[in-house]
Amino acid sequence: MLKVEDLRFAYSKNGRPVLNGASLELKQGEVGILLGKNGSGKTTLFKNILGIEKPMKGKIRFEKDNLLKMSRRQRARRIAYVPQHIHFGDLSVMDSVLMGRVSRFGLKAGMEDYVAVEKILADMGLLEFATRSAEALSGGEKQKIAIARAMAQEPKLMVFDEPTGNLDIANEQLIVKEAKRLAREKNISILASLHDLNQALEFGDKFFFMKDGVIKYAGGKEIITEDVIKDIFEVDMAVREIDGRTVILPVI
Repeated sequence: MLKVEDLRFAYSKNGRPVLNGASLELKQGEVGILLGKNGSGKTTLFKNILGIEKPMKGKIRFEKDNLLKMSRRQRARRIAYVPQHIHFGDLSVMDSVLMGRVSRFGLKAGMEDYVAVEKILADMGLLEFATRSAEALSGGEKQKIAIARAMAQEPKLMVFDEPTGNLDIANEQLIVKEAKRLAREKNISILASLHDLNQALEFGDKFFFMKDGVIKYAGGKEIITEDVIKDIFEVDMAVREIDGRTVILPVI
């Protein structure tokens, strides 16, 4: 379980607080979706969980481990990050994914590392691209490579920052399905930020609505109401049931 308690953070000693006591809990194997306007603190919360930034106050625990006392390398054995903007340089697909195992092999990869990466590529339908340049592939394929690289870390938690932000509709659906499959089959927790509320409903088990540096609402699909959306995003939306599915529509 990921447990964040009363997290407080500012980018300078006397600066404006960006996190004002953010707290959340995510169980193993759950997909949690972080929702909120730009500037609400989502990316900063991710940076604190990943160890890129250090909170002024609060606790971050994963299972029984205190993440704030861990090195980057130790965190990388538990938490993997899939950013929105992905660059692989001149690396092949195989080498790009192999980079995900650096926290495990150090200076030189061994045979077991190559075997592990080959299995991940096969599981994700990427083996045929193994020797190709990762940068030469499509946006959806590159996003899958980034997920494969994260999987190579053998994490228990994956953090996605807008995983479908630069993709077309077909690839959006592909990435959402792939990430959810990994959560179910590998019992990996996923914490992702999304803008599309309907996509969030398809992807998530638990939802965290963030405003002014705090998680203001948290829970299952039942918390996604017109009043909550209005409070968080300051827009009017209609929540409707269509063919047994909850759909969020703009009010015109």
